[in-house]
Amino acid sequence: MNLSNLKHAEGARRKRKRIGRGVGSGYGGHSSTKGTKGQKSRSGAKIPAWFEGGQMPLQRRVPKFGFKNPFRKTYRAINLTRLAALVEAGRLDPAQEITPALLVEAGAARDGERVKILGSGTLEVALNVSAHAFSASAKEKIEAAGGRTTVIQP
Repeated sequence: MNLSNLKHAEGARRKRKRIGRGVGSGYGGHSSTKGTKGQKSRSGAKIPAWFEGGQMPLQRRVPKFGFKNPFRKTYRAINLTRLAALVEAGRLDPAQEITPALLVEAGAARDGERVKILGSGTLEVALNVSAHAFSASAKEKIEAAGGRTTVIQP
């Protein structure tokens, strides 16, 4: 025995199905194994994988504009003028540290929101403010008035 007279194991090689070559082949007749009628039974039928049978295709159904970032972080913006007004109205005590929880009690923010302090306006009172973010101008003005800023990590 040598490599030139080796044969495949019985049943290891299947013959190609030659359809439409007459009734005697076993794959002939009027439908040639393709069932009856319809687009797939015709000769030359090639239907792309994305074809949905005339239904409006997925790539045409979905909107093609805009983007919503699921990881976006939103902040409640509070200006220094608002902080000063809340202190003047007596809703915030300048002696204690101003936190997001106190701002919720004062009605300046909602519970569970991140708070960012913005630098619009002036500040006469020294405040110790804790918030999730500060603008550069707000930080500068609070520290110039003798206050302190603390960034809270969410």
